[in-house]
Amino acid sequence: MAKLNPFEVAQQQLDKCAKILRLNPGMHSFLRTPMRELHVSLPVRMDNGSVKVFQGFRVQYNDAKGPTKGGIRFHPEETIDTVRALAAWMTWKCALLDLPLGGGKGGVICNPKEMSQGELERLSRAYIREVCQFIGPSKDVPAPDVYTNPQIMAWMMDEYSKITGKNQFGVITGKPLSIGGSAGREDATARGGMYTIREAAKVLGIDLKKATVAIQGYGNAGYYAARLVEAFFGSRVVALSDSRGGIYSKEGLNPDAVREYKLKTKSVIKFPNTKLISNEELLELEVDILMPAALENVITEKNAANIKAKIIAELANGPTIPEADTILYKNGIHVIPDFLCNAGGVTVSYFEMVQNFYMYYWEEKEVHERLDKKMTTAYHSVLSTSKKYNINMRQAAYVVAVERVVEAIKLRGWV
Repeated sequence: MAKLNPFEVAQQQLDKCAKILRLNPGMHSFLRTPMRELHVSLPVRMDNGSVKVFQGFRVQYNDAKGPTKGGIRFHPEETIDTVRALAAWMTWKCALLDLPLGGGKGGVICNPKEMSQGELERLSRAYIREVCQFIGPSKDVPAPDVYTNPQIMAWMMDEYSKITGKNQFGVITGKPLSIGGSAGREDATARGGMYTIREAAKVLGIDLKKATVAIQGYGNAGYYAARLVEAFFGSRVVALSDSRGGIYSKEGLNPDAVREYKLKTKSVIKFPNTKLISNEELLELEVDILMPAALENVITEKNAANIKAKIIAELANGPTIPEADTILYKNGIHVIPDFLCNAGGVTVSYFEMVQNFYMYYWEEKEVHERLDKKMTTAYHSVLSTSKKYNINMRQAAYVVAVERVVEAIKLRGWV
């Protein structure tokens, strides 16, 4: 099967929305492509004395509503089209949550698993040196993403501060707490997803105490999702997976025990007293809630009809392709689309920006309350739009978000 281009998927999703909103051709054309993007070459001295040149990107998709915001990925299979797609989704995500931000994304083609801490630090600083004129607290604010973390954000913030000659904590979010990070950031993506699952369960009449859950992907978002769905609702996590495969236990899995095992063995597979399953099998399990929390394009027209979950909560970016959406909607499966479900991360990143700007930091409880309010409001605005236009939840999320960006563009007189 030919590999799906994530940016083409993002464009197809926008095209469907443009028809519903009857956007004029000029506006539609403007929204289909990034406003600007940067490609950089990063020479890095490796531990063995050689110099390796890495390729990096930063895409600012649209800044009509405010400075662009979006993570930086370190991944061996990173592509400019993935970064473009993620920057587009960030644009819609920020608009959907009604944040005064646009969408951006960055990436470097590298394999962090094969790099030392020293090499990662030199790469992180090299990236910031190349993009420093392109970013800033009122221009474009990066954050962590796949295979980047608070330590990498700390190095990047420090490099930018050195270049500008002053402390610039607000240039990066997802930083450690001691240097301008926000309480509640670590589990924000998963926690935000929990608030939307809670609201969806109310609407669908699902008793979450009795619900079974399968999570594809056991990184940061997947781990916290497993912990929180159990802690919040008493739901039973019966399946988990990572890039090497999955595990299943009808009785339920202990998220912390599985995580400890994964840290030791580098994978969840062969966790004691579980059945080995593939990532593909996990998606088709008979569970109440399915959470794709890995990479793009895992739910396609080939497996959508086999999905039995009542709710799909998309913690990953772009896990479902447009053809699959049609099948899921027809089969009555309630999809909480990615840029709604996983918007907790960028929302708390925005809270971090606000705290950096006025140099006063909130207690974790306050962060959670503010996040709950934002996610709940966004979920219900999508649900009511879905009912109003008789369209699926993803199309409804696009309608809400795109309308807000279009309004900003028109008011600024761009199109």
